Amino acid sequence: MSAGQVAGLGEVSGSERVVMVDIDGGVADLSAFAGKYHELWHVEQSFRMSKTDLRARPIFHRTRDAIEANLTVVFTALAVSRVVQERSGFAIGKVVKLLRPLRSATIAINGTRHTFPPDVEANTQALLDRIVEP
Repeated sequence: MSAGQVAGLGEVSGSERVVMVDIDGGVADLSAFAGKYHELWHVEQSFRMSKTDLRARPIFHRTRDAIEANLTVVFTALAVSRVVQERSGFAIGKVVKLLRPLRSATIAINGTRHTFPPDVEANTQALLDRIVEP
């Protein structure tokens, strides 16, 4: 068999990819393999999202507690972002861009605290309602 041939499939061009899985001497069920690969794709997509949209950067910790704390924060942010995506129907990057302009302020003047909530437009409030209430 030549380099361009795959057993049982004939010629394969350079742009095609063939994945064959041999488990315990038998060939794996293609739909089961595709399902597992699709799950892997979701995990990889989540990590790509976490590095870009969540602005996750490598942090170098030396102690086990610091490493575990950092991982807890990153995975919590990832879980929250997945819920926000699911409830809003938007990619997390778009949600962040839509909500980033919202600002509130609390100012203390002569011992009195004044809170100024953000001015939220109707469409942005609808998005917030979808995110907050399932």
